[in-house]
Amino acid sequence: MREIVFDTETTGLSPQDGHRLVEIGCIELVNKVETGRTFHGYFNPSRDMPAEAEAVHGLSIRFLADKPLFGDTALDLLEFVGDCPLVAHNATFDFNFLNHELDRAGHPVICLTRMVDTLAIARTRHPGAKHSLDALCSRYGIDRSHRVKHGALLDAQLLAQLYVELSGGRQIGLSLRADPPPPASPAFYTGGASRPAPRVVTVRPPRPHAATAEELVRHSAFVSKLSDPLWEVASPSG
Repeated sequence: MREIVFDTETTGLSPQDGHRLVEIGCIELVNKVETGRTFHGYFNPSRDMPAEAEAVHGLSIRFLADKPLFGDTALDLLEFVGDCPLVAHNATFDFNFLNHELDRAGHPVICLTRMVDTLAIARTRHPGAKHSLDALCSRYGIDRSHRVKHGALLDAQLLAQLYVELSGGRQIGLSLRADPPPPASPAFYTGGASRPAPRVVTVRPPRPHAATAEELVRHSAFVSKLSDPLWEVASPSG
């Protein structure tokens, strides 16, 4: 199954208050394994950047001034995400901004039935604990030492690892199938980040489990030497 894990950075907390999306990062998963395909983009918000928002993600208006408007790359983003589920942490926030920008650019919004919220999953699995991305990465031993400031692609990469752990851990990728996983295809880019190396997954062929003719003969000889085996005891009359 194909899923997209994504994160956004914005100028503030609510698009209804005039705030805009300034960065998005997406990671493609197939059967909970990263394929190496990503989508990343910075966007000119056509407004100022509040100091408190810049302190979180480090994106200044000067840096964003020559970046495209969201509407200029919206079709590329929609092509990348397709119609698969979209995974985010506190997903209502990200969906709110993403759909606001899509609607503003004249595109259909993404149905909320496609939303997978890792914050809700974490609250169910770990009630009463801290559920921030940092706290959950620490809980599951996910290295975030390179995370100095928030960044959409970096946070999406961390969230992809966390999502796998919340979904059952690395063992969910184990399989007895002999067919290999689908190959990674070229990444989609709008600029801003290097392509991560695809994860290599080795799928081993199933091991035969049927008894050999010799083993069947030895088993029959062993069983014939048993005295009063339980399966030959007559059941009590009822």
